[in-house]
Amino acid sequence: MSVGPIAEQPPAEPAGPVALTSRTPHVPAERLVAEMVPPPRFATVSFDNYIPDPKQPSQATAVKELADFAGSVSGGRGAAEGRRRSWFRRESRPAAPRGPRGMYLDGGYGVGKTHLLASLWHATAAPAERKAFGTFVELTNLVGALGFQQTVQTLSGHRLLCIDEFELDDPGDTVLVSTLLGKLVDAGVALAATSNTLPGKLGEGRFAAADFLREIQGLSAHFRTLRIDGEDYRHRGLPEAPAPYPDETVTRVAHRTPGASLDAFPALLEHLSRVHPSRYGAMCDGIHAVCLTGVEPVPDQSTALRLVVLADRLYDREVPVLASGVPFDRLFSEEMLQGGYRKKYFRAISRLTALARDGKRLAE
Repeated sequence: MSVGPIAEQPPAEPAGPVALTSRTPHVPAERLVAEMVPPPRFATVSFDNYIPDPKQPSQATAVKELADFAGSVSGGRGAAEGRRRSWFRRESRPAAPRGPRGMYLDGGYGVGKTHLLASLWHATAAPAERKAFGTFVELTNLVGALGFQQTVQTLSGHRLLCIDEFELDDPGDTVLVSTLLGKLVDAGVALAATSNTLPGKLGEGRFAAADFLREIQGLSAHFRTLRIDGEDYRHRGLPEAPAPYPDETVTRVAHRTPGASLDAFPALLEHLSRVHPSRYGAMCDGIHAVCLTGVEPVPDQSTALRLVVLADRLYDREVPVLASGVPFDRLFSEEMLQGGYRKKYFRAISRLTALARDGKRLAE
């Protein structure tokens, strides 16, 4: 019995773009702890490859002071180790450290604060599991996942905790973080943070900061402020961000780019309201380009703040963005840009503009 030729199977169709709106990842607490390291964009930065603006001497000063601070953290045995010795020999108990136990990098967006903070993490001579690096949002998410006591226990064995984008958006965060950092300092953990707001001004314009002045002053006491002046390096001497593309171009690029996502912007904003911000990073896993159609101004403050977190996670991962609709500098209303969260919105515009510039090559 003869068998006819086997029919040739047609080649599989290439997979199309994924939709971020289809992703609702679960992020276990262990991952939140394990990922408290500098993100991919800052995985190899150092004080040596930070390029100070010669017109801004505070930038070179910051490099020197942070390098010295890294040395002091690396060389110190830590208060916690001193306390362990004193359990056996009461007379060896060290005096409580006086003055600030941390460095607070204050400056406008785009002056390289995150680069310097990550450089400090890399320069501190301690095993990776004894150092933690995360955004303020990621730190509060960790407390939510582990509980307060477990977070204190987990981080108390660290030499250094670096907190990027330090912000206090509500009174609950103020009390929570003030108490947490106080316990970590008591355990001998060195602190470093970046922000666009001086420690004593945290919370201003967002809630009745005067009602929580004790907590805010307590936070400020943990840090020595290091001012970093300068202009946004992401736009220093670079061309303007590309104008938005037609919907058809964005869709075509999404279908031909491996690892691209494709979403309608209004649908994505709605989806973000159903996913906790702590999961936005996981939502971007495996995404190599984000394509958005119909970008329009965000409708309200809650939506805007969620978009800020997504922009941060995309920037951390160096994910280029290609979009149609309005330019990114029109995402936020004038009222938002003049309100208490204005620095967050300007940071998001700056970062999305940089990612849009990266995305231009995808359309060429």
